[in-house]
Amino acid sequence: MKRCLMTVTGVGAALCGQLAVAGLVDGNNEFAVKMYRELGAAEGNLFFSPFGISAALGMTYAGARGETATEMEAALCFPCGPKELGQAFGKLQAGLDEIQKRGDVSLSIANGIWAEQTYGFLPDFMKGIEADYKARIALADFVNNAAGESQRINAWVEEKTHEKIKTLVPEGVLDALTRMVLVNAIYFKGDWASQFKEKATRERDFHVGSGKTVKVQMMQQSGGFRLTQDADTEALELPYKGNQLSMLVLLPKAKDGIAALEGKLSVAKIDALVGTLRKTEVDVALPKFRLETSYGLVSPFQALGMKTAFGNNADFSGMDGSRELYISAILHKAFVDVDEKGTEAAAATAVVMRTESVVLKQQFIADHPFIFLIRDNATGSILFMGRVADPRSARTK
Repeated sequence: MKRCLMTVTGVGAALCGQLAVAGLVDGNNEFAVKMYRELGAAEGNLFFSPFGISAALGMTYAGARGETATEMEAALCFPCGPKELGQAFGKLQAGLDEIQKRGDVSLSIANGIWAEQTYGFLPDFMKGIEADYKARIALADFVNNAAGESQRINAWVEEKTHEKIKTLVPEGVLDALTRMVLVNAIYFKGDWASQFKEKATRERDFHVGSGKTVKVQMMQQSGGFRLTQDADTEALELPYKGNQLSMLVLLPKAKDGIAALEGKLSVAKIDALVGTLRKTEVDVALPKFRLETSYGLVSPFQALGMKTAFGNNADFSGMDGSRELYISAILHKAFVDVDEKGTEAAAATAVVMRTESVVLKQQFIADHPFIFLIRDNATGSILFMGRVADPRSARTK
């Protein structure tokens, strides 16, 4: 009988060893754009943490074998095998942990595993996840108390995300056949390096499409920011205090240009824009917005070609030495709040296994739908990614 696994989310071995973090970042960013396309097919606001999803699935991938592993590699753009990937994730997370230690912003990343206490998971698998992903490992009683374990997991996620992500695992998702839940939680809070003044915020029109406008609270300031453009897109970098992380805003030049921008969106386009950013005197207008999102990711991953992991043909024998386990759900919740002071963002993913020169002042007026990314400046890693279609809307399911 197949047993259940759940993942919840707010290159060859030699080459991976050489490229290490750089190769992983490139792959994660490619995955970010792919998942953006899948989630962005639905209208409205969008927000998720590609890094968080990738980390949670990376822990799951550590136990995958055969066709299951091959499909996961392709869908997630993993550049190397499970062991090398885990080591690269460990190095990347260690670098991000240094940002937290410097104290300019709050950035915390936590991985956790809840394993059924009566099930025979391989010690080497558990030790590897604990070492590479710095995962907290806890024994669970899904057989007799699935509801209680769900509450326990949700409480851990709520603590790690400073109460921003609640009820990651809904009632009824876990049951007596659940054997493992793998969770990644990521939290970020940072003040802008140059804060917007609250008294400068004004009610302004925001174009939501089809010739319609809505009234929003538009933050405004003038100053020196890194700005660039290509044929159809303007890009503005808004650094956070300490200049280790920044928000990159991609604004289509046309008021109704978001669909065209998304059609051309790629890591190459993002890298090209970042590579040509130059400090410029800019009048900036950016809406305040607060988004809460919740996604089931099984269908998006199936669309990306990861199909075997969810059925009877799944091979996660690296976890237990058998082929009894499969993924029954991938849950992801995310939160972001952008105001005059800065940004607060969080996300959690769960995999459930069942059986610079100054020029003339320019303007950057984000008064129509745009894409935004929160990036680690040192590595270019995309930690969070989203779309603001209507700043008034708070929740997206």
